[in-house]
Amino acid sequence: MGRCLVIGASSFIGAYTVDAFREAGYEVVGTGRNPRFKEHYASVGVGYLPLDLDDPAGMDVLPTDVDVVVHLAGRLPANSTFDLESEDDAGNYLRTNALGMASLLEWCRRSGIGRIISTTSYADVQNRWSAHESVLETWPRDFRLSGDHAAYVISKNAACDLLTYYNNQYGMKNAAFRLPPVYGCGPHDSLRVNGAVRKSGIGLFVDKAKAGEPITVFGDAEAAVRDIVYVKDVAQAFVRAAGSEKTSGLYNIGSGRAVSLLEQAEAIADVFAGPMGKSAVSVDPDKPNGITSYRFDIGRARRDFGYSPAFADFRDLMADWRYEEERGVMPALFRGGGSAGNEGERVLPE
Repeated sequence: MGRCLVIGASSFIGAYTVDAFREAGYEVVGTGRNPRFKEHYASVGVGYLPLDLDDPAGMDVLPTDVDVVVHLAGRLPANSTFDLESEDDAGNYLRTNALGMASLLEWCRRSGIGRIISTTSYADVQNRWSAHESVLETWPRDFRLSGDHAAYVISKNAACDLLTYYNNQYGMKNAAFRLPPVYGCGPHDSLRVNGAVRKSGIGLFVDKAKAGEPITVFGDAEAAVRDIVYVKDVAQAFVRAAGSEKTSGLYNIGSGRAVSLLEQAEAIADVFAGPMGKSAVSVDPDKPNGITSYRFDIGRARRDFGYSPAFADFRDLMADWRYEEERGVMPALFRGGGSAGNEGERVLPE
């Protein structure tokens, strides 16, 4: 099939993407900063090289005989230790996400590599989100210039613009995936919000379901809907995009449907029910849930490279999550920490 270089192979999405390219017949080389992955990748015939995006000189050791680069590394708000009340890390986001992309693009151009496929923030159009109008790739940017996601979104917008610039200037076929929350078996127990560690919402629901404890959903739990995509569907989207000559520009990669908070809680209670019994799910309408509803239009990805999510049904998504958890490979890789490697595991506040 060809050869693929995955930048950020030790991230959540990166690990599944490496597997998807291997299963599709590609020879894969990955990069990362987590030494735990080196032995794992060696056992499955995947090369694993150290790379720090803040040090462009490190790209000199990367293989140049590749057909596509999948770029999944970067600095994320969910991993940031900065409290914006005392210190701002805007420069770090720009250095890693924007300047890192510029260095990678120039390395690809010099090396004769014609395509990078990366990701961008779903919050770039956050001010237009609604439950009734599907997000389109043609929407102009409309995002919030405050909060702990603002500098991140600016840096990802700049990186996305650089991809387009190299398409126009040098005839490359670069693409960016706009991802909603990406769920799957991985490092989702906790995240950082404005520097403070918090239990993630999905992690809390799963833990309660396993223990048979009651699950309470806040606010209007049926009206609050989100497009959620499974990590294996994202990984397959990268493979399909890499194999299509039509792939270029921005793509929404979601499930093609929106799922309510109540549906999520009920599905998790069903799938993860254990010896302690099934969790009772209730709604407390008086407490806000902090959700702005949105859904994605995935028509462009369907047309250009045949993207069709296999886990669009949320219950199927959670059932495969449980299967992967019981299989044990991904939990072992991410045990003791790891980067979620995607924009959407956190729920952006109102």
